[in-house]
Amino acid sequence: MGLREQLNKRDFRRLIVGQTVSSFGDWMGTLALMYFVLELSDSTTAVGGVLVLRLLPSALGAPVAARVVTRWRRRSVLMWSTLVQTGMAVALPIVPWLVWVYFWAFMIEVAGLIFLPARDASIPFLIEEEENRHDTGTLEIANGITMATSYGMIPVGAGAFGLILYFSQHIGLEGHWRYVAVFWLDALTYLGCYFAIRSIPDLGPGPVERREVERSEQEASPRGLLSAVRLPVVRGVLPGVAVVSLGLGALFSLGVVFVRNVLAAGPVGFGTLVVLFGVGALVGLLIIHRKVRNLAVQIRVGTAVQGVVIFLMALLGTVVWAFIGAVLFGAAATSALVGGITYLQESLSGVNRNLALTAFHAVLRFGLALAALVAGAAADLLRRAGAAPLGLPPSQFVLAVSGLIVLFGATLIRVPGANGLSAR
Repeated sequence: MGLREQLNKRDFRRLIVGQTVSSFGDWMGTLALMYFVLELSDSTTAVGGVLVLRLLPSALGAPVAARVVTRWRRRSVLMWSTLVQTGMAVALPIVPWLVWVYFWAFMIEVAGLIFLPARDASIPFLIEEEENRHDTGTLEIANGITMATSYGMIPVGAGAFGLILYFSQHIGLEGHWRYVAVFWLDALTYLGCYFAIRSIPDLGPGPVERREVERSEQEASPRGLLSAVRLPVVRGVLPGVAVVSLGLGALFSLGVVFVRNVLAAGPVGFGTLVVLFGVGALVGLLIIHRKVRNLAVQIRVGTAVQGVVIFLMALLGTVVWAFIGAVLFGAAATSALVGGITYLQESLSGVNRNLALTAFHAVLRFGLALAALVAGAAADLLRRAGAAPLGLPPSQFVLAVSGLIVLFGATLIRVPGANGLSAR
């Protein structure tokens, strides 16, 4: 089943519309948050702290998210989480105080941690003709569409962020009020997602999955995140997710400083880099559409390519390679993450699938936050010490080391049984 057939499914199309609108606001808000915090703090570590806010929701909120996604109707979970995020996005920019901004950004991520596994668990329910009837090729295309609508909104969100700031200055908005318009538009995108999901009659769980939940409750069997991590298929995927998040976190934390200090490209160069990353994500979708035949190979190769690209991007320190690398990085990240999600959806069902997807997003966000914090702090420490290891500026050196760690981490990925999970 191809892209056209997937998009012809009415309810799946509505979910994708809501996802696209919400992703547009997410990326616009993420960029605004990074620049807002940089203005308030003038610190690379503080910018990394924007993404470390994803660590605490993952550590503290993942068990709650697992219970919510497993026990509640997914339509209700998605609707309520988007409504809550709407109010939080309205509140975030009102007070130009770092602690206030951090608090609301943290709460938005808690709601997002509940939204994402519920969304991913809904996809098989919407595209499968019969409950628990899996088709790897169909699932992967559907996941690719979902991932593309997320990453594909990066250039659109970046462009909207720049335009809003430009027009805000021309109408006399100054200081933190420039960011109020961005975050309030972000709030409207959450509201748009809410109405799109509200138009879908049902997102599961289906009868088979509900019976499994009831049986597990009667048997009093453990159904937390630890039980998900004990599953071999989950343990096989999570190292790859962690390594991918390391590369993403390092790039997000150091990207602005790297472009400004190493590439000397300025805001336009950073915007171009972000746009090309989104282009790369679409290229990754096209690769998936060609039906890569082995999910294990797809995950490992995608992760290894990320490491090589980050290392060369940092080592060479040229605008041309940075732009080329952004496309390659976006494609590799999309391929690896979609492969991991598809593998979990294909290998598991019912409660285990919900818990595995929650663990997937928790590890992704935890790794993203931890990498962003460590990379930003390391670059700041080297800069303050006046150090230039191997003759490289701090941000360039830390980024190169991050690439090598990602490349090494790719060798740790073990996906049991994935050789039989080829796209059909």
